[in-house]
This record gives sequence, structure tokens and C-alpha cells, in this order.
Amino acid sequence: MAKLTLDFLRDHVGEHSLPYEPDPDLTFTSISNDSRTTRPGALFLAIEAARDGHHFIPAAHAAGAIGVLARRVIELEPWLPPGERAGFAYVVVPDPVRALQRVARAHRERLAVGVVGITGSVGKTSTKEAVAAVLRRRFRVLASPGNFNNEIGLPITLLDADWETDRAVLEMGAYKVGDIAELCAIAQPEVGIVTTVGPTHLESFGSLDAVERAKGELIEALPPTGLAVLNGDDERVRRMASRADCPVVFYGRGEMNAVRAVDVGSRGLDGISFTMRFPGGEVRVETPLIGEHNVYPCLAAAAVALADDVEPTEIAAALAAASPPALRMRPRPGRNGSTILDDSYNAAPISVLAALDVLARHGGRRVAILGDMLELGELEAEAHQRVGRRAAAAADVLIAVGPRGRIIGEAAQSAGLRDVHFAQAGSAVDFHPQPGDLVLVKGSHGMRLDLLADRLAETEDVPSASTGGHASAPTPAGRGSE
Repeated sequence: MAKLTLDFLRDHVGEHSLPYEPDPDLTFTSISNDSRTTRPGALFLAIEAARDGHHFIPAAHAAGAIGVLARRVIELEPWLPPGERAGFAYVVVPDPVRALQRVARAHRERLAVGVVGITGSVGKTSTKEAVAAVLRRRFRVLASPGNFNNEIGLPITLLDADWETDRAVLEMGAYKVGDIAELCAIAQPEVGIVTTVGPTHLESFGSLDAVERAKGELIEALPPTGLAVLNGDDERVRRMASRADCPVVFYGRGEMNAVRAVDVGSRGLDGISFTMRFPGGEVRVETPLIGEHNVYPCLAAAAVALADDVEPTEIAAALAAASPPALRMRPRPGRNGSTILDDSYNAAPISVLAALDVLARHGGRRVAILGDMLELGELEAEAHQRVGRRAAAAADVLIAVGPRGRIIGEAAQSAGLRDVHFAQAGSAVDFHPQPGDLVLVKGSHGMRLDLLADRLAETEDVPSASTGGHASAPTPAGRGSE
């Protein structure tokens, strides 16, 4: 992280006060909103959400934090006696998140860094990793860690940029219209990539039209000197070109795209290969990214890199060396000689169908463990039924997890799949993989099927002969609000 001085913080945080005067020479070396991961030298964010982050200020101080952005002052004794207060900046602001955003924007404005913003209903993380991989061939690149793509994660990432950073590749997520515009006001992207528009977070958006409006805010934010990189195979994304004041490049598999993939072939769990065509030439690409849907992150990355004067051969080499995103589809050695295709981090209809396409090509027994897809609104039943019908063709065994997963299982049964089992939660799945099985595990993050994937990937094998049953709900995922 670029060193953040107390003076810079106070100059740009907006309205604020301090209960006492700290050492003016304090300099923060990281930012955290979780006391469990706070490091020495950190600035702690006391965020009020499901849990009140003010309760964790003493724990953050004990972990080494030397300052806090908070909405109110808590009792300072005994965790911060008067003799230690000079070494801890207690900055009180009306809204810690807004204050963080102001500081991040001011920091971005003082840097000569090219920002690439990435949004879309699915594929953001894979696209971010691919873009970062190819740009690293020529530049010093900062990329969003994990899924730091919201109003807190994006400014924290931006504050990691320093004067030696050439490019910052940032995911941008949204739950409602206006979210992307706010993130763009902070990050000021010069390149914008839109991957897809699909039925994700429909409970908050209300409609696909609203999703389209929200994702297109990235394109509207680009300067005339910028570049819009759009998935030309997605009709809703393609028409965002009319909202751009800058040049537009389309990518995809269709002939109308400037950067396109032809002769796409699957190499199973070793990845995919394809010929990438672009104005003026073509190059053959082999990448360890699994599934034909991953041509899209590769093409988006290539479009950005070509505009940044990276040689096509360098792009192909970078994609060949790219690692699959840690949280996305990855094969893991499974119990009893099986392979676990762990795609448990999250799920949307588009991504589940793509994962089932990968499963369908396996030569051995194909097992799909599919959980609820959340936040689909009025499309919930239809989307789960569509997945179920595809699962009937792609899998030999289906284990449907959760109440919405039951819709998947019932649709698969109606489509002719006989070996279907049901479980209330991932913890209730009692499955014994066989040698040669490929076991796909996928569901929305709230289903915590990552715990099931970890259990199936253990080296020890626990004999069991049944599938299904009942158990308690998955364990909640930590503090969240801290």
C-alpha cells in the first residue's frame, strides 16, 4: 500500500473531529475493516452493519492498528490509556465508508495510473485475472484482491496503488442502479470492460433492464480518450456502445467482433485452446482456464492489451501461464481417486450452465452437486428449472441442495435423470465418490458449499453408502460487518 499519512487523511476525509490530538507524523500502511485480519500500522474502519465495528476497535488496536475511522467515540479506558493516545489517531466522521471513498479518490487523482474497470453479471473475477496477467507482461499492475469490488473493497484496493503502479485492474460490483457510477467517481477508469448482463441480484435490481442500466454506468463514465471493451455476443452489452463517448472494441465468438475466438477446443481439465483473431492478424492460444466460456475473459484481456501495445505473442504467452482464479472453477484431488471440480464460491444461471458444459465432457462418472442460486427474483423458478434440465443431460448423478435446489432436482427428474438425490444443506450431503468420478460442486455463496467441497477433497476417505438426508444449516461465514 502507498503510505497514507495522517495529514493526507485529515485533508481529504471531509468533516471530522478528534477527541484528542495524535502524533501528526502517523503514517498508515494498510486498511482493514476486520479486526481479525488487522496488521500493525493499519487504519481500522469501524463500520456499522449486521455487527457494529465500533465494538472491535480495541481488538484492532491490540492487533497493531494505529488509527480508526469511526462514527462515534467509544470509551477509551482501559484499552487506550492517555499515555498511548499519541500513537493512535481516533478520527470521527459522519460516515466512515464515505470518508474512505473521499480519501481513495484524492489518492487516485495524485497518481498517473491507468485504471481498468470491469463489471458484468458473471465473469468479473476471471476477466480481472486475465487482464492483470497480460498487462503484467509490460506494466506494474495492481489488481483487486479476491472480490474487493464494492464500496469498501474498491477504495481499499485503490489505496494500495503507489507511484510505481502503472495499471490498476478493478472489479466493480453492484446491487442497484447507481452503484457502478459511484465506484467510477472514485476510481475514474480509462478503460471499461462489461462481460455480461444476466439475472443476478434481481431481488435488488428488480429487472434485467435495471441490471443493464447499472452495468452501463461504467461505459458512461469513460472519458473521450478512454476505451470501452464490450462482449459483442451479449445483446444487452453490445448496445451499451451507444452510451460511450470513447472508442469501442467488441470481443466474442461472433463474426462481428473485432477480437474473436475461432476453432475453440476443450482440453478437459487442462483448459482450452483457440485461435484469436484481431485486426491485422491471429495467434493460437492455449490456457489452463477450464471451459469454453473462458474464451471471453481471454478475449477481453487481449482487447485491452492490444490497445496498450502488448504484442500478440506476449498476450498468448501470458494466457498460457495464467492461473485460474483461486475462488473459481478449479480441479482438486478428491477422496477415493475422484476429482472435485470446485466452483463453490458463487452461482448464477449463466455460470452454472457453463460449469455443467464442462462436466458433460468428462469420460467417467459425472456427479453434479448443485445448490440454491440466490437473489434471482421473479426468474427464480424458471432459472432453477433450466439448470435442472441441463443437469439431466450433463450428469449421471445429481445431488440437489437447498429449497431452490429441489427445483433443480425435480426438473432433472422430469427431464429423465433417474439418479437424483436431495439434501437440505451442504452439511447434510453424505456422498461417497468413486474412482474416476468428476464431482462438480456449485451454489451461491450463502449455501456454503465450499465446506462440502473441502470435505470431499480430503485425502482420508470415510465409507458411506447413502446420499441425501437432513442436517443443520451451514455455519454462517464469520463476522461480516466488522
